Amino acid sequence: MTPSKELLQTIAPTGKLRASINVGNPILANKDPVSGKPFGVSIDLANAFAKQLGLEVELVVFDSAGKSVEAVTQEQADIGFFAIDPLRGEGIAFTAAYVLIEGSYLVKNDSAIQQNDQVDSKGNRIVVGKGSAYDLFLAREIQSAEIVRAPTSPTVVDVFLEGGYEVAAGVTQQLQADAIKNPGLRLLPGRFMVINQAMGLPKSRGEEAALLLSQFVEEMKANHFVAEALKRHHIQGASVAPLI
Repeated sequence: MTPSKELLQTIAPTGKLRASINVGNPILANKDPVSGKPFGVSIDLANAFAKQLGLEVELVVFDSAGKSVEAVTQEQADIGFFAIDPLRGEGIAFTAAYVLIEGSYLVKNDSAIQQNDQVDSKGNRIVVGKGSAYDLFLAREIQSAEIVRAPTSPTVVDVFLEGGYEVAAGVTQQLQADAIKNPGLRLLPGRFMVINQAMGLPKSRGEEAALLLSQFVEEMKANHFVAEALKRHHIQGASVAPLI
């Protein structure tokens, strides 16, 4: 599908494709420790979509999912990379998922909690990144435990340790890395949820723009672009979502 000039104007009204990037999720994006420049699967996809449209890309970088979502819903960015969630769906038109990401719980080694189904109990406090997909999911699902919100997903384990809380929740890969840096912690077996990670744009951009983005995502899955990006960036704990 070759977009018309009118459709390009709808998708990228500033003349550049502004891509909202969340470096708070290491599966999607990270910052180079030397240059400070973001890199990762979401940046690769943003560049590929901009190239397909014949536009220059402009990365708008945030440290949390909540801020990244807000940028797209307020049309400060044209596309973003988010976990599909009904609350976010009020303002964002999502594609189908391009990546599936597992969410896990982390506890201290001496914790009596051994299984995921023991977490939602009175007296347990679960630390989660504010506005993250895990936060939105747990806010709907948790009945007895208390949810404590860290400023961002990368700070979850710091808040968990400093506050003496019972459970940390988030991206499996992030928690695994934090457990290595902080001896005395362990992940609970299995996962408590699977994140359907998709691209999205403001709903106000219309159905034609949403369809074009959806077609792009399916193409990137089918031609192994997503799989190769995951491999190139040494991403574990994520898999390519099935084609629709």
